[in-house]
Amino acid sequence: NKLEPMEAELKTEENTVKGCQSTVFVHAELQEDGTVKYWGDSDSQLTKGLVALLVRGLSGETPESIIKVSPEFIKASGLAVSLTPSRNNGFINMLNMMKNKANALKSS
Repeated sequence: NKLEPMEAELKTEENTVKGCQSTVFVHAELQEDGTVKYWGDSDSQLTKGLVALLVRGLSGETPESIIKVSPEFIKASGLAVSLTPSRNNGFINMLNMMKNKANALKSS
C-alpha cells in the first residue's frame, strides 16, 4: 500500500519541510467533512517512509486533533532509537509543519 503520488505542482517552496537532510514536501487540504488530507513526498526512500507514516497517521483527523499530537509518540514507538539525530530532527520538523498546516486550515 504505497503513498498516494504527490502532484508536481504541489512540490513548492511553501510545501518544503525546513531542517531535513533530504528534500521533503508536505501539502494539506481541508476536506468537506472537516478533516485534513495530507500529501507528502521526498527524494530519499527513508524520509519518504517517514513522511508516509505521518501522512497515513494524520490524514482523516480534524485540525484540532492534529494540533494536539505530541512528538513524544516518536520516542514511545521506539522509532527515535532507529533514527540518526538529524533524521529524528527532520521527522519532528515534518510533524511540526503538518501541525502548522492543520492550524492554518483551522483558522481559514
